[in-house]
Amino acid sequence: MVKHLVIVGKNISNIKTFYQEINRVFMQHENWKIGESLDALNDLFYGGFGEIKGKENISLIWENFEENKKALGLEMTKNFYESKLKSPEIFNTDFIKEKIEALENGNGQTYFEIIAEIIAEHSNIKLIEK
Repeated sequence: MVKHLVIVGKNISNIKTFYQEINRVFMQHENWKIGESLDALNDLFYGGFGEIKGKENISLIWENFEENKKALGLEMTKNFYESKLKSPEIFNTDFIKEKIEALENGNGQTYFEIIAEIIAEHSNIKLIEK
């Protein structure tokens, strides 16, 4: 049996709204929400809380996929990393600068590409682009 979940891409315009949509889809029956963290997103896909109860098969339908790919693309990703440079006491600025340079050189991953890679790492989740 496959569980079908739908990400409504029209609800997503940036990182904050991406996580709001993820929480709407996956955490609606929990009394807590995941934070804006790629590590938390990865943990969510392992299951055990929220809508994924374990290694069950998931059909993850992502509407407005191409629009979200652009919204969470190059410029937004650069802005995301640049905002981290303002807190050198928290973040490894050399690492962040390398990420920005890779993006500028055309070989860095966008936030969207990182999300897609995380989903792909979970063999029980089939991503369907709409």
